[in-house]
Amino acid sequence: MVPLSAYIAVGAVLFITGMLGVLIRRNFIIVLMSVEIMLNAANINLVAFSYYLESMAGQLVALFIIAIAAGEAAIGLAIIIVVFRGKISTNVDEMNLLKW
Repeated sequence: MVPLSAYIAVGAVLFITGMLGVLIRRNFIIVLMSVEIMLNAANINLVAFSYYLESMAGQLVALFIIAIAAGEAAIGLAIIIVVFRGKISTNVDEMNLLKW
């Protein structure tokens, strides 16, 4: 049986990878994928704790997070397409559409 600390370690590595992707990378698509990695890391930890505590609450919250992540990905990709059609760039630093 795999110990709980192994799941926590995998979740921590995934979360740190996603956080570094959000903070370092400037491509909007990579930032969106990094946010998805961070959400999956949270799901791994929720399901692992739910299994070890013998409760279904963590698994239900993980399913809810998966549904929210799917909606976030669809809306994020739609925003990327609209911005890319207006400007030929997906660089986060060059997106100043809300500035006067």
